[in-house]
Amino acid sequence: MNILDQINSSADVKALAPELLQELCAELREEIIRDVSQTGGHLASSLGAVELTVALHRVYDTSTDRVLFDVGHQCYAHKLITGRRAQFHTLRQLDGIAGFPKPREAADDPCIAGHASTSISLALGMARARRLLGADYEVAAVIGDGALTGGVAYEGLSDCGESGEPIVIILNDNEMSIRENVGGMAYLLGKIRLRPSYILIKRIYHRTLGRNERIYRLIHRAKERLKNIVLPDNMFEDMGFYYLGPVDGHDVLNLTRIIRYARDLRQPAIVHVCTRKGKGYPPAEQNPTAYHGVSPFDPAVGIVPQSTETAKTFSDCFGRTLCEYAAQDDKIVAITAAMCDGTGLNDFAQRYPARLFDVGIAEQHAAAMAAGMARQGLKPVFAVYSTFLQRAYDMLMNDIALSGEHVVLAVDRAGLVGADGETHQGSFDVGYLCQTPGMAVWSPSNFAELRTMLRLALDAEGPAAVRYPRGGEGKFQTDTAALSAALLRHGTDVTLVSYGILINEALGAAELLAARGVSAEVIKLNRLDAPDFEMVTASVARTGRLIVAEETAEAGCIGTRLLAALEERGVPAARGAILRNLDSGVVQHGTVAQLWNRLHLDAAGLAAAYEEFGR
Repeated sequence: MNILDQINSSADVKALAPELLQELCAELREEIIRDVSQTGGHLASSLGAVELTVALHRVYDTSTDRVLFDVGHQCYAHKLITGRRAQFHTLRQLDGIAGFPKPREAADDPCIAGHASTSISLALGMARARRLLGADYEVAAVIGDGALTGGVAYEGLSDCGESGEPIVIILNDNEMSIRENVGGMAYLLGKIRLRPSYILIKRIYHRTLGRNERIYRLIHRAKERLKNIVLPDNMFEDMGFYYLGPVDGHDVLNLTRIIRYARDLRQPAIVHVCTRKGKGYPPAEQNPTAYHGVSPFDPAVGIVPQSTETAKTFSDCFGRTLCEYAAQDDKIVAITAAMCDGTGLNDFAQRYPARLFDVGIAEQHAAAMAAGMARQGLKPVFAVYSTFLQRAYDMLMNDIALSGEHVVLAVDRAGLVGADGETHQGSFDVGYLCQTPGMAVWSPSNFAELRTMLRLALDAEGPAAVRYPRGGEGKFQTDTAALSAALLRHGTDVTLVSYGILINEALGAAELLAARGVSAEVIKLNRLDAPDFEMVTASVARTGRLIVAEETAEAGCIGTRLLAALEERGVPAARGAILRNLDSGVVQHGTVAQLWNRLHLDAAGLAAAYEEFGR
């Protein structure tokens, strides 16, 4: 029997003999590689955190203790340990388990995760709740060096260190040093500090001298002065944390010992853990970026690189087009928040390295910096996923819109993105972009329109956004970008309105309706901030029926604005109006096609909506 067959909880991990822990780690990696190769998912990060996860379960009981994984894409071993192994083959599949922590799946997940840099603040909130409610549980947060580039992480660190709350922050350093001046001497002294004998002496030191406050303070001050002489500055200790590390993140026994010691300090503590992304699977170790988020693949072969000769996705098209425009205008600069590859900016980074700015996971900073660049005469293009742009909402309003700065937002992954689930669906950008004062908002349906709309956005005078989906284009290939709206198909029985990639489903619905003897008029919107209400008004005046299909939350959707415009113009949808959208905007994981079907946004669902008019 495999060791993993016996593991369903933290208690089971604690009960294992120490000599079996490495074998457990190997089995966890084998399971992760096998299942993720079938379902796709975040591979390299989860493989790198296996020993760390096992050590955490040796120290904490996650059914009651609160252990938070920042971002959460490294939680696969945690899910396997906490009773979800039988469902793990459904990872990121429709109605299966999520690729991120989700409390609805198990009490072992303290909160839903998916966006970076928030774990420290969440953990501190839970620690303070523990004290105020007189509860008994431990609190720990695991945050990577990448997530630590987000500003909110430092807000949390500042408050947490000052709070004095017993809390352990695990800094999972898997790619870069936190500070350049943490050199060989600091590392050597760090190893000395982490020896078991040193920890034993520290415990005796606290238990004995700690009883005499005057002597303790005197010795503590002397120790701190000596440390400041021989060690570089440590910002974590300056913030009020007890710092431990660096420590080998793949030595599960020593890692368990150090985390337990940090927990027992009963004060804010940081354990600096060094891990390797992709650990245990050589292809992922050699190229962790390629194996960060993967589609299904053959683990015996690895990921086969795809040809980049032609643009296959909207992101590819955006990146190539921006390079072309940048060659003509040296004022164009590109900004990314740690998503250079995902947003299609790799070519731009190679061709114009001095004009590409990767700010890390800091969307607020990116938006504000773009405003400063625009104010001084540059043409900044901030390429960002729709769901992550939400983090910079205040900067859109106050730093960009109020001053009318010419910042171009290339909003990638707008609408449904699929398997990453509700934390990553681009459900809300239509609402918040269209309500941003002076913001021009375009929504292309194909690559040709993306190219034209990006040109229009670069030539605009104020803030502008071009929002486009994940993946490739559909059958609709005509470039109608120069128009506010385009009449794609004449009809007499119902008006079908949509935009973006979903226009393909609207046209498909019109074909299905035609086969039933129903004549559908199809209108495609291009400018979402200023839709052509007159075109829609004229159409609905003829057909008397309206169906609006959108990949956005109902609150702030275009459909409600269209209905209000029709009422204002005295042309209500006399025989009814049907709005098809993402409802609350909280959409579970699954393929985009599956989600369209479930939400009745595919061609069949939109065609079936017509039958509701007869009820």
